[in-house]
Amino acid sequence: MTAIGGQNFRVPLVLLALLSPVFVWSWIDPYDRLVWWLEASPAVIAVILLGATAHRFRFTDLVYILIALHAVLLLVGAHYTYSRMPLFNHLSDMLDLGRNHYDRLGHIFQGFVPAMVARELLLRTSPLRPGKWLFALIVLSCAGISAIYEIIEWLSAEIGHDGSDDFLGSQGDIWDAQKDMLLCTLGAMAAQLLLARTHDRQLAMATPS
Repeated sequence: MTAIGGQNFRVPLVLLALLSPVFVWSWIDPYDRLVWWLEASPAVIAVILLGATAHRFRFTDLVYILIALHAVLLLVGAHYTYSRMPLFNHLSDMLDLGRNHYDRLGHIFQGFVPAMVARELLLRTSPLRPGKWLFALIVLSCAGISAIYEIIEWLSAEIGHDGSDDFLGSQGDIWDAQKDMLLCTLGAMAAQLLLARTHDRQLAMATPS
C-alpha cells in the first residue's frame, strides 16, 4: 500500500505507470508534431495538475481510472490524428460508415469524464448534493466546455497553421461541431446515470480532503 499523508495513492500511481509507455509511444514519430501537441496537451496538463494537487485533493479511484482512460484516448488520437486512427478506419470500411468516427468517441469522453470530475469537485467543495440541480449543472457545464473547445478548433482552422485541418477533424461534415457538442452533452448525462451510485459509494469511503 502506497500511503502519503494518510492517503492511499496506490491506484493513481499504478495508472500513471500504465499510462507512461502509452505517452512515450504516442510521442515517437506521430503523424504531425503540431497536431500531437494540440491533441495531447489536455492529457499532459491534467496529469501535471493531478500530481501537483494530489496531496491536497485526492480524487476517488473511479475518477482517476476515468481520467487515465481519457488520457489514453487523447494520446492515441494525437499519435495518428483522429481522422486516421487505423482501427476506426477499418471499422469505417467494414461497416461502410463513410468517415472515421474515432473523434466521435473522443467527444463522448469529453463529456463523460469531465462530468465525473465536476461531480466530485462540486460534491466535496460546495453545498450541492446529489439530485436534479447537480445533474443539470454538470451537464450544462460540460456542454459549455465542449462549445469552447469547438471555438478553439474553429480559430485554429481560421488562423491556418499547418495541421489545423487535422486538429479540426470535421472530415467534410458541415454539422461536425454540432454533433460533437451533442455527443459531449449525452456523454455527461450517461456518466451520471451510469456511475452516480458507484461514485457516491466511493465518496462515502473517501478520506476528507
